Amino acid sequence: MKINAYNSGLTNIGGGRALLLFLLFGLALYMFKNAGFPMFAVVCMIPVLVIATIITLKSPLFVFWTMTCINYLVQWKNFPSTGLPMSMYNEGMELLLLALAIINVNIKGQRLLNLMLLALTIWCSFCTLEVLNDSCNLGIQFGAWYTGARMMAFQLMYCFLVFSLYVTNPKVLTRYLFLWAGLALFSVFWVYKQEYIGLNPAENAFLYGRGFSTHVINGGTTIRYFSTFSDAANFGVNMACTAVAFIIFGLTSKVKKYKYIFLITGFACAWAMFPSGTRTATFCFFAGFGVYIFLSKSIKIAVPVSIIFFLLYVMLAFTTIGNGNASIRRMRSGFNKDDASMGARADNQKVMKKHLADAPWGIGIGMGMDNVPANNKWRRMATIPPDSEYVFIWIRTGKIGITIFLITTFIMFCGASWIVLFKIKSNSLRGIGAGLCCAFVSLQLGGYANQVLMQFPNCLLFYGGLTLVYGLPLYEKEWIEHESKLIAIQEEKKRLKEEKKRAKRV
Repeated sequence: MKINAYNSGLTNIGGGRALLLFLLFGLALYMFKNAGFPMFAVVCMIPVLVIATIITLKSPLFVFWTMTCINYLVQWKNFPSTGLPMSMYNEGMELLLLALAIINVNIKGQRLLNLMLLALTIWCSFCTLEVLNDSCNLGIQFGAWYTGARMMAFQLMYCFLVFSLYVTNPKVLTRYLFLWAGLALFSVFWVYKQEYIGLNPAENAFLYGRGFSTHVINGGTTIRYFSTFSDAANFGVNMACTAVAFIIFGLTSKVKKYKYIFLITGFACAWAMFPSGTRTATFCFFAGFGVYIFLSKSIKIAVPVSIIFFLLYVMLAFTTIGNGNASIRRMRSGFNKDDASMGARADNQKVMKKHLADAPWGIGIGMGMDNVPANNKWRRMATIPPDSEYVFIWIRTGKIGITIFLITTFIMFCGASWIVLFKIKSNSLRGIGAGLCCAFVSLQLGGYANQVLMQFPNCLLFYGGLTLVYGLPLYEKEWIEHESKLIAIQEEKKRLKEEKKRAKRV
């Protein structure tokens, strides 16, 4: 009896210690979230770090999926703040994934040696040389240059390498597309919640703070919603590009469950463009399907798609259908050549062109309000709102830089399009490649009008998506086998269902 009582006491003490450790761990998480990195929090987080390290070494794809989710949600107003720069999440995990690939000897030249690598190498090399650009006469600003170059060039290379090395078979590809679809649908739900249920305190603080001038319009009668994104323009363009990709995936898929998931995602994202009030999104949407008419290689698809989107264009450009909806009215204003805001952008670009005539290499990557003094010749160029990713690149790298960027972007797209047109035999796999190419074009058009190319989550999604196209021929045989098995299961279920119906009739 004494022994049993003694053992019972040990159990109680052990349970108490476990509860205490659990409470301390919870406190550590709270401190980690609200107070940065105090030593107590760091020590208590060691078990989590150990577990994360074990999982990472055993399954590097776990890091890849985590990176995809964080990349998508990092600008959500409800994303927990740790005090780290937003870019550090992506960059840290991308470098970790590359290190794991080297450790596991998982680098194969055939996955990497292609036109996209060549184009990105040229662009990254140019941006590296830009460290010597001293147009502002401030000396070499290495820190500012590296901060700008990371976002403008190096993240594109990291993205290319990671997607080339980790999305290497049909199962990983489909899981990635499903994860992307799930994240997109969450953003669609969240914009619905913002519009019809309301905004939370963090979102209200943004809307009536720094976002007030661009998101509360028409005398306060219209709100441009931004969902889980940084702003409405970024959200609208992303939804347009995602809609283009998933509608094309759905139209070409042979597996019914894939088709339904993709089409539901595509049409839901197409709806979500409108609460953003982003006029550019409409053009991105049309442009993406315009490219698909060329890449589809199918008259049966090209003709109805052309008719549908021609009718949509006519409706928006030449009629007043839907004018009772403020978001549709704003979208329609994009077809108005006399629109005031579009004219203001054109005037700004004329001023930029005049000033930048003396700076063919631009004012320097990383040069902005924080490091160009008020009395500097280029202060105005460093602080003027570019309103476009292309204009932003043009200001920092000059006409030489923007020309190189456009050429390398064109090379990347043409290489991917060539693969879709001539190297992929499977219609469904070609549909995935075409959807990713069309979404990439949509994003580029969005970058012409808004600063969205290098913004989260667009860079990883759409430059990563274009990277996937280059890898599709390498596992096309596996894809056909994978798809055949799913179609066989689908047909068997259909046969059994028909047999049950016949049995009931008897």
